[in-house]
Amino acid sequence: MRDVTPDVPAPPRRSFLKYTGALGAAAAVSASLSACSSGPESTNDTGTGGGRDRTLTAVIGYGNDGSWDPTQTASAFCMAANHHIYEGLLDTDPISREPYAALATEVPENPDSTSWRFALRAGATFHDGKPVTADDVVFVFERILDPDTQTLAKGFFASWLKEVRKIDARTVELVLKFPFPDGLSRLTLAKIMPRHVFSKPGAWDEAIKGKAIGSGPYRQTAHHPKSNTTFEAFDGYNGPRKPAFRKMNWLTIVDAAPRVAKISGSSAGAQIADNIPYANIGQLESGGMTVAGGAGMNNLFLMFNTRHKPFDDPRVRQALHYAIDTGKMVEVALKGHGKPSSSFLDEANPSYRRARTVYDYDPDKAKALLKQAGVKGLSIEILAVNVSWIVDCLPTVKASWDAIGVQTTLSPQETTAVFTKMDQKQDYQVVAAASNPNQFGLDADLIMHYNYGPENLWMQYTRWASDPVAKQLFKDMDRATREPDPAKKKAMVQDYIDVVAEQAVLYPVVHNELMTAWNPALLSGIRAQPYPGINLLQAKWA
Repeated sequence: MRDVTPDVPAPPRRSFLKYTGALGAAAAVSASLSACSSGPESTNDTGTGGGRDRTLTAVIGYGNDGSWDPTQTASAFCMAANHHIYEGLLDTDPISREPYAALATEVPENPDSTSWRFALRAGATFHDGKPVTADDVVFVFERILDPDTQTLAKGFFASWLKEVRKIDARTVELVLKFPFPDGLSRLTLAKIMPRHVFSKPGAWDEAIKGKAIGSGPYRQTAHHPKSNTTFEAFDGYNGPRKPAFRKMNWLTIVDAAPRVAKISGSSAGAQIADNIPYANIGQLESGGMTVAGGAGMNNLFLMFNTRHKPFDDPRVRQALHYAIDTGKMVEVALKGHGKPSSSFLDEANPSYRRARTVYDYDPDKAKALLKQAGVKGLSIEILAVNVSWIVDCLPTVKASWDAIGVQTTLSPQETTAVFTKMDQKQDYQVVAAASNPNQFGLDADLIMHYNYGPENLWMQYTRWASDPVAKQLFKDMDRATREPDPAKKKAMVQDYIDVVAEQAVLYPVVHNELMTAWNPALLSGIRAQPYPGINLLQAKWA
């Protein structure tokens, strides 16, 4: 979710649900995962003593029991944690997404080159004390590019990266298939892992379960699925983002009420929390907390089964989008913290252009399209994930569709249950879920290929990849990937997004803000990010 195209191949079901935290970045994967270390800090440990050596406690509104394998995961909790534990050759600023030298000593001067050479930082070591070498870099990229190994990361690299070569013990060369400047920012998605640890039999299964050994500023000290994960500053770290907290305790609290309670009042047990419900913003601010949002690709999308009539007809899909009172949805469900979608991309994306087809609220047009398609007496069951803000939006969808004569039933379920049904190829009509590809980056090529492509899991769910329009779309997308001129590439992307908008097979209804709250009397340097999780690499005690 491609050794020929930049589309994510179908990995085994076992892997997919473990890394599909990107389904709203909220999939709480139910698995009895063994703890990877013993002797945890208490989940109530706020470290109030010890001055600046006290423990920072964070509350993450997503599960920590997804895959922790950096080549696989899309779990919000795990991706955020891995940014503190691991390093890429380059990493990116969490807001601007501009690349900076991490394990590498510098960013290549010529991003348009088809060869990037990187020297590794002198003295860089993994958390077990072993030095980081070129062999470790090659090891990770060989896994990502291996045609017989299906990883999520392959979809971000295989279309443009030919191979990674060892030059000497501390130097590697990346050989590109064609100039691809956007690839520099994607290098943060290839976290460098120790070959001597993860080349052992069964080690990748351990990585999925939570074993994490990197070279970053924080080392994992304990991991307890469905409870908490703890970290400690790595004394051997000599990179650009020095650890400001001696210890960190990240709690996973998916339910909104206890998550808000954990950071509320004079006896708050945490200093920062993400995924703040809109209804609680005023309460937290009146209690002295700073609450800030980030607007990006986070969205409620509708996905249609195009082999279930009448959803094979684009007029029907369009009608159902036109029928939704998105203004009411933003006002009532999102409390003003969102916008009706006017493109697949959000308006802040550098490649955004208002799509040729925009689904402004128009129930009369919706009725006319259904009539043109010869559809009468349509009944729909919306299979939806039970992410709290999605559940808040669903009544507007039902009321809107009921109003145009489409009898609508809501069926919110656990995320794993929803996608298990589709993986088992069970029949469905419409799915409502959440997604945020900004976890991986901002470039439109990455975002669109994450969602669309001939072997993409999303397209398998929609059963649309064999459609003639889809086949032409995939060709247009691949041509845009290879276009060297930035202006031409941007225009090509915008043009094929117009096709995606018109077809409305998998398409956002609204883009919304994600809210983060923190105590400004205790923390400084916090920046709210427009995708799930937190980044504390430039934060410190106030």
